[in-house]
Amino acid sequence: METRVVTLATGQRLVTDLTAVAGDFVDGLGDGLLNVFVPHATAGVALIETGAGTEPDLADTLERLLPTKDIYRHRHGSTGHGRDHVMPAFVSPSLTVPVVGGRLTLGTWQSIVLVDPNRDNPHRSVRLSFVEG
Repeated sequence: METRVVTLATGQRLVTDLTAVAGDFVDGLGDGLLNVFVPHATAGVALIETGAGTEPDLADTLERLLPTKDIYRHRHGSTGHGRDHVMPAFVSPSLTVPVVGGRLTLGTWQSIVLVDPNRDNPHRSVRLSFVEG
């Protein structure tokens, strides 16, 4: 298994595109599976179309489903931080992408993204793991 940890500064962005980083990681590794894992309790990864309004749509949807209000039992951090801890139940902390010939087999409009609503921690790690097979 090949593995690498990438550290990102997410700042105030909800969505950070990881596609190029993941593509560079698997370049030349052959056929197998790429697992993308975020070892944080308040972040997840997803496959979405970027640049077509999906990012603000995702932000609006998360706000409707999990409002940023002081309604959560989990109360440390900024207002609504409890929702950040619930979000990974909806946006998984990991995903797997097939790799063929050292290239991600994403659909035309798919991008691998980090989804991070936590404004209290602007630095994130993402573990990329490739299993040949």
